[in-house]
Amino acid sequence: MDREHRLKRLRFRAWHRGVKEADLLIGGFFDAHAEGWNDAEIDLFEAMLEEQDVDIMAWAMGTAAVPERYQGTIMNALKTLNYVPISR
Repeated sequence: MDREHRLKRLRFRAWHRGVKEADLLIGGFFDAHAEGWNDAEIDLFEAMLEEQDVDIMAWAMGTAAVPERYQGTIMNALKTLNYVPISR
């Protein structure tokens, strides 16, 4: 599968998690960062999508320790939370 199709599939999976909060966090993160990812980062994000939403959200918010396999640039960017739209 080429990169474009792979990113389209990942975008769908990132935005259809089943919980609105997870959709905003994970989907918003994907939209903000995916275009700049290399193949290894795409692989890592794809693996992370297999995890439970509550775990991903806890890692992003810093309320749970990030497993070693997910530590790195993607998780650091996920933790910034500056890609989540907040109504004021």
